[in-house]
Amino acid sequence: MPSLLLATLGAISAACLLAACRPAPQKDAPAAPAAYLAGAYAPTLKHQPSVAAMTAMGRAMFFEPSLSVSGKLACASCHSPEHAYGPPNALAVQLGGPELKDAGTRAAPSLRYIQNAPAFTEHYHDDDGDDSVDAGPTGGRNWDGRAQSGHEQALAPLLSPREMGNRDGAAVVAKLRAGPLAAQFRQTYGDDIFEQPEQALRWALMSLEVFQESPADFYPYTSKYDAFLRKQASLTPQETRGLALFNDENKGNCASCHISRISPGGAFPQFTDYGLINIGVPRNASLPANGDPAYFDLGLCGPDRTDLAEHKEYCGSFKTPSLRNVALRKVFFHNGSFDSLEQVLRFYVQRDTAPQKWYPKDKNGKVRKYNDMPPGMEANVNVEAPFDRQPGQAPALNEREIADVIAFLHTLTDGYRPAPAAH
Repeated sequence: MPSLLLATLGAISAACLLAACRPAPQKDAPAAPAAYLAGAYAPTLKHQPSVAAMTAMGRAMFFEPSLSVSGKLACASCHSPEHAYGPPNALAVQLGGPELKDAGTRAAPSLRYIQNAPAFTEHYHDDDGDDSVDAGPTGGRNWDGRAQSGHEQALAPLLSPREMGNRDGAAVVAKLRAGPLAAQFRQTYGDDIFEQPEQALRWALMSLEVFQESPADFYPYTSKYDAFLRKQASLTPQETRGLALFNDENKGNCASCHISRISPGGAFPQFTDYGLINIGVPRNASLPANGDPAYFDLGLCGPDRTDLAEHKEYCGSFKTPSLRNVALRKVFFHNGSFDSLEQVLRFYVQRDTAPQKWYPKDKNGKVRKYNDMPPGMEANVNVEAPFDRQPGQAPALNEREIADVIAFLHTLTDGYRPAPAAH
């Protein structure tokens, strides 16, 4: 299903084509309102390019390392197409900066299946006909939901000192103008585009957004589970058991956040509800930032996001990622604290039944649960199933059931080819 962005841009392109066939306006025709021209998707150029041309421009930029201060880091360096536009290695966080030695503070997420992410809101109501349930903070992009659009998100790594390291937007435009993509950029946006640096930056970011709305690249829906939903494939007995456990509210309860069903409107599941949640992920001692015992990455309430710093009830909440292509990842959670799906599932079902397996002990020998938050924020941590048990109780899933769920998760990897039908 085409996204709202592509539909909007398509309408803009069509409007421009139609305008070319109309009589020239009278000299005293009123100018477009300034508020309209200031809109994020307003066609401010003399000749608005097609979606195809913008996609090609964004694709070229995505793979271009000269846009970084090191000259060696491209968007694709951390968001590899071969890994569902996620990290291509087992590093907890990626390295960037002038010499590619500066470690980030969060794991690089996959850029696939975020095309329908809503803008961030503190109060979200699912489109299920029942507005009595407030799902709480939902939407946005990045692990803390602070970016409201693809073009806003695209600017962050370009300017981050730990990533591509540009001083400001002007530096990005200067690199674009002096680099190998300058001719294509002029061809796409006009020969005079670099004479207007603010417009050049705006359309550079829009190029990246439009590319990341390309269905074939970013939401192909080609997994075995998609084929199963289309009745083109059957799940194995183990995968079927895994799906049932994934959905069961009293077992894995994964689908409460990672929605697995086709929507009432017919859209295939994204395997996320776009919410932000605190599940008490253990501190990753290997991250350089965590060498400071006073440093805490609290997601929704900081430090990267600042507008909700006073909302202490949000501290420790991070975006629920899509589980599509999760089996391709080598590290998991916002801090890359786990390196296998087996670890992740065991943590989910043993966090509260055997916390000593996941958290350190304090000087008195007591297990320090939720050790990646300052004391006093324990009430922020989610306690719904499978996080609803006490030490010593049986976990919600045993080892065989964990293996079944993981077998199902492998059906979410794109690139599945159904067997040809017998004749």
